[in-house]
Amino acid sequence: MKHLPASALRTAAYPIAFGAPVAGIAEPFRTISLFGLDLASAAPEKAAAHIVDRAGAGERTAVNFINAHCVNLARRDAQYRRDLQESDLLLPDGIGVEIAARLNGVEVPHNLNGTDLFPLICQRAATEGTGLFLLGGQPGVADGTAAWACGEWPALRIRGTQHGYFDRAEEDLLIERINASGAGILLVGFGAPLQEGWIARNRHRLQVPVVMGVGGLFDYYSGRIARAPQAVRALRSEWIWRLAMEPRRMASRYMLGNAVFLAHAAHEAVRVRSWGQRVDVAAKRVFDIVAASLALMALLPLLICTAIAIWAEDRGPVFFRQNRVGAGGRTFSMIKFRSMFTDAEERRAALLAQSDRAGTCFKMQDDPRITRVGRFIRRLSIDELPQLFNVLGGSMSLVGPRPALPAEAGAYRNRQWERLRGKPGITCTWQVKGRAEIPFQRQAIMDRAYLRQRSFVTDLKLLVMTVPAVIGGRGAY
Repeated sequence: MKHLPASALRTAAYPIAFGAPVAGIAEPFRTISLFGLDLASAAPEKAAAHIVDRAGAGERTAVNFINAHCVNLARRDAQYRRDLQESDLLLPDGIGVEIAARLNGVEVPHNLNGTDLFPLICQRAATEGTGLFLLGGQPGVADGTAAWACGEWPALRIRGTQHGYFDRAEEDLLIERINASGAGILLVGFGAPLQEGWIARNRHRLQVPVVMGVGGLFDYYSGRIARAPQAVRALRSEWIWRLAMEPRRMASRYMLGNAVFLAHAAHEAVRVRSWGQRVDVAAKRVFDIVAASLALMALLPLLICTAIAIWAEDRGPVFFRQNRVGAGGRTFSMIKFRSMFTDAEERRAALLAQSDRAGTCFKMQDDPRITRVGRFIRRLSIDELPQLFNVLGGSMSLVGPRPALPAEAGAYRNRQWERLRGKPGITCTWQVKGRAEIPFQRQAIMDRAYLRQRSFVTDLKLLVMTVPAVIGGRGAY
């Protein structure tokens, strides 16, 4: 038994039947265009309900997903690109698509990855009585996924399962079995580009209304591969977890592939948008993502040891989240290693009068709220390292004005508001020249000067200067 070879999937290309809108079914999707592909965006719950409703109405629909890896494949595989373009729904998957949308100045779509959509589809299908057929994965993997789904939703109807290791000669019997199953949705998990090619080649023979290419989804729900913890997924860094789980298989896809994708996304942004400042913005974003990704992988042992030390001291949470003000006055959740006791925020008001820094920003050298581990990691700025996840998510940059608390931003006067004209950063001009020893009024002036004169060379220089500044520890408390 062997997996369908690529050559077998390329022998013929049949058009997918595009269905017209179904009466009584609201269209929840908005469409954005990226890389010459039309991507549909909607809230995950609405997207799952719409897919199941189309199956119930017998509306023929081919659904595929687009992530950074798919874009890279489509650039060098013309047939795969045509298969994608013939889909009825192309759903955006992953942070790469979000980054490309931001660079190209289009609406940022919802993340509609198949792994998160699958439980929502199962829940809706169980309610509506829509049957599923699971096709793909190693022997036993589709069965394991079916067992998990039926355990979660006992009313769910699994109409059949089949692993993905079968000969071409068996294909006719397989399609007959799928058609006879009465399934409303067929999930095909061969991985890209095999699944899209198989769907396009066989769509005219399949009587199942909705056919979806779902990649390695079955591996997760069968338990064959552990999915990233929710905290990692929330930080949009699941790809780092996958790389750690399967380094040999995923190294080329993520290490090289992500860099290629980002370069392509930046090129697209330059092509479709005006030159000048927007080119600089695109280059800065690409550099942020590549550098932050490499830094996270290199610093992983340090991050783990720090997390253990923080937890061991008082058994409290490892990370500390705080609302900060970013570019244009928009608030975001900034993440740091927790360096204070868990009641630090409640004790802050009582300490305001003892601030060592005059003016807007509160800073206290001998702050009694700081833990022993916290004092050490603050001295070396280790507590700031989790902000690399903010950089990956796009709310921060490696270099830029430090993000202010909402109360601090509310106290800005005159031109101090200009600090909010750029994306906040992990390091900045005054961070490398004295940090907390520099009065806030002077910090604001230095930030405004940076925003007026910023360039890629300036950012590199500040990043290099950050290393001796951290080691020297001047103004670090």
